[in-house]
Amino acid sequence: MAKARTAKNTGFLPTGTFSVGCNYWASHAGTAMWSDWRADVVKQDLHKLSRAGLQVLRVFPLWPDFQPLTLLRGGGGTPMEYRFGETPLPDDAFGRAGVAELAMERFAEFADIAQDNGLKLIVGLVTGWMSGRLFVPPALEGRNPITDPVSIQWQVRMVQCFVHCFKNHPAVAAWDLGNECNCMGSSTREQAWTWTASIVNAIRANDATRLVVSGMHGMRMGPGDTWTIQDQAELTDLLTTHPYPYFTPHCDQDPIVTMRPSLHSTAESCYYGDIGHKPCLVEEIGTLGPMFGSEPVAAAFIRTALFSSWAHDLRGLLWWCGFEQLHLENAPYDWNTVERELGLFRLDGTPKPVLDSLGAFRKFIDGLPFPALPPRLTDAVCLLSQDQDHWGVAYSTFLLAKQAGFDIRFADATAPLPDSPLYLLPSLRGGRISPRRRLLPLLERVANGATLYISHDDAIIPEIERLTGLHVVGRERRVGNAALTFSLPGAESALRVDTSAPVRLRFERTRAEVLGTEADGEPAFTVATFGKGRVFFLACPVERDLLGRPGAFHGPAATAFWQVYRFLFNQVPTRRAVTKDLPCVGVTEHPFDARRRAVVVINYSPAAQTAQLTLAKGWQIDKSLHGVKPSATRGAFTLALPANNAAVLIIAKSA
Repeated sequence: MAKARTAKNTGFLPTGTFSVGCNYWASHAGTAMWSDWRADVVKQDLHKLSRAGLQVLRVFPLWPDFQPLTLLRGGGGTPMEYRFGETPLPDDAFGRAGVAELAMERFAEFADIAQDNGLKLIVGLVTGWMSGRLFVPPALEGRNPITDPVSIQWQVRMVQCFVHCFKNHPAVAAWDLGNECNCMGSSTREQAWTWTASIVNAIRANDATRLVVSGMHGMRMGPGDTWTIQDQAELTDLLTTHPYPYFTPHCDQDPIVTMRPSLHSTAESCYYGDIGHKPCLVEEIGTLGPMFGSEPVAAAFIRTALFSSWAHDLRGLLWWCGFEQLHLENAPYDWNTVERELGLFRLDGTPKPVLDSLGAFRKFIDGLPFPALPPRLTDAVCLLSQDQDHWGVAYSTFLLAKQAGFDIRFADATAPLPDSPLYLLPSLRGGRISPRRRLLPLLERVANGATLYISHDDAIIPEIERLTGLHVVGRERRVGNAALTFSLPGAESALRVDTSAPVRLRFERTRAEVLGTEADGEPAFTVATFGKGRVFFLACPVERDLLGRPGAFHGPAATAFWQVYRFLFNQVPTRRAVTKDLPCVGVTEHPFDARRRAVVVINYSPAAQTAQLTLAKGWQIDKSLHGVKPSATRGAFTLALPANNAAVLIIAKSA
């Protein structure tokens, strides 16, 4: 094999930085690129991607091409020998690993081409699942790749060999376990953990310098789930999301350039990162083709996602994928129409507008006067309990907080409690809200002055009267929706929200103050003191209900329930220097020090907006780094925001 270039590895995707890129298969062959190797095409492809401003490629050594094992059998089907077809395995490191030297030479050439074009590689080591097809070596067909010991044995050998060969190549930036390997076979949680640990250990035994990337799709966090955020975070260095609205629960509701889908990649990645306590990368993203929006719409969608991902420290964003696959006849492209029109370049080689969005964002990042964006301020903790739809409730709560003008982080209600002035327990369901040993510290925080918000889906809440100042005197299954009227202190008018709720609770007030009622006057939203703190209680799961309502977060059907969240936020001390009016505009603040901050203002809508913003006393706008200049530098000001775009400001506090 040709000798690979060597270079000392440096840090990849550190906090506050951001890289743009794509997932890559060669334009002429797709998954057949290694067996139908054409270096001339690859050179053209990578030159185009690099010239457009891309920095990172996620690439896939297809498992059966790199480990093309066959199993020869004797009488009665007795296994006799592993070979490459009829050729005995060589007596060298490649042979012992069952790895094809020719494929490794081709990858070495590929990595050199990437290096020549200034591109960094995230290498998906066990690429057995791709675009709806399972790819395995002939000798291992019929075996579950996740649980079968023979399959795992050969996977470990291949990974060790591959990593050892390329650990010093300067183009290789990170090792990915593979592509959505949780799709390769069914397993228990323990088997999934063991497979992951086996591959991770094989990587780290040969290269302890690079990030190990999860590469998984659709993680969960519950005790009964198989592939969990917590397990992947325990074993890998970088979590990943593949946030396609079409494939993700609760996301395929609205036009892709409106608020809900525009914030999908951000919300899901923050959810992963917060629950796992590890950084998260938007590793695959796209619109899934023209059936979901035109080329200009796709460009607007990704522009919003880029600014939002950067503002929430998601490290990078990789489009799926580099080139169109309409012309390919092999499976999975023959099978799956969804895989054919996803490229940054059309079939004739011309670029799509989405590539311009990626390139323009790269130029914006390169032109910033600081090397890294500081972490954003967060204002509240959303605690996710055991028996609810964790992702759905997290998503809805994230959207409502963003509409209301504050930022949340997520925490597992079964884990140690983070410190916060405001805690949200949204849409509680079931009898396992939180272990007693975790609930007691929360109540202690509230007793010492924190604010707690609870909304009820169908949960058993301990010591309900002590907590809320309400006695439950009746419980029944609800017929129809609940018509809620909120009378919030300081509001100009009452807020009316129609919502579904599985049960209806009837109360007797002991200490609670009523802030909202049902149509018959029954308390629905209340507040009660709890020591030095307060507990707000909502008797209906509005967060969960909004998930299934198209248009709930934009347009004429949008609910104004975010105003309740803004009211909650206004009850606690804030560190924020900027407030805003429009629910479709998100604002994050990033302190460099006590007197300077970056402020990212994002328009999560497909219409131009004029936002009214207010600077806290003593703060002023120092400079504008992106977008139209604000109308003033102190106090209240207006900011013109183009559709699906952003403004980036530096603000300073006077001495």
